[in-house]
Amino acid sequence: MLSASDITFGYRSLAAPVLRGVSMDVPAGGFVGLLGPNGSGKTTLLRCLAGTLSPSSGLVMLDGRDLSQLSRRAVARRMAVVPQETRLAFDFTALEVVLMGRYPHLGAFEVEGAGDIAIARDALAATGTRELEDRAFNTLSGGEKQRVIIAAALAQLHHSEPRTPGPDSILLLDEPTAALDLAYQLDVAELLRDLRRQVSIAILVSTHDLNFAAGLCSTLVLLKEGRVLAAGPTEEVLTPDRIRALYGVEADVRPHDAAGHLVVVPVRRTAP
Repeated sequence: MLSASDITFGYRSLAAPVLRGVSMDVPAGGFVGLLGPNGSGKTTLLRCLAGTLSPSSGLVMLDGRDLSQLSRRAVARRMAVVPQETRLAFDFTALEVVLMGRYPHLGAFEVEGAGDIAIARDALAATGTRELEDRAFNTLSGGEKQRVIIAAALAQLHHSEPRTPGPDSILLLDEPTAALDLAYQLDVAELLRDLRRQVSIAILVSTHDLNFAAGLCSTLVLLKEGRVLAAGPTEEVLTPDRIRALYGVEADVRPHDAAGHLVVVPVRRTAP
């Protein structure tokens, strides 16, 4: 569905490219985790896949079509991005924030109608935030804000009939649990698990949390210094050797019966 083929990208302020010949796939209905240390290029790769950055070489393809040849409106109806942090200049309510996700479906100077409001409320309900719709976004907790932003992404992907995201939709999340406490991390993980089970959308999540990725993702892409170190099924990719190569950390990796997935326990650094 969504793929990067040998893409390279660099910023003018940096001498070396941030991404170097990266290839990866997000299949229909897939749940892909993007892992790597700080500065490995995860956020840049996410932006290239979303079409907000254009690679200097290589291609990003959506259903076999060059993403750069598609209109931003067409891309936004298929893909939604949940950034690391959202700050608003004005005191919008949660419902107003979610309604912002409807912009690709509106014409010039068109305002949201009853159908858009219904879709926004459906998205709030799907993320467990329906009762927050009249609350000012800036008064919400970190976990509540993240759920509302995910609701806005869902509203962006919703079709008018039926009022659900289509199975060809893609949700891109950049560090969705970075600033959340343990309880909210579990809440967001369960929310994403439910969304994929109920709606079958494709999800790509960039994260530093190896256990979060192990509990959710069917496949992983390991990114180091702008290159793909390894990619494949989670159980095959998330190994002590790969974690050592990626982070310079010795780790214990084993199945956990209660968690129902692999659990990673960092033990020590192998390099300063």
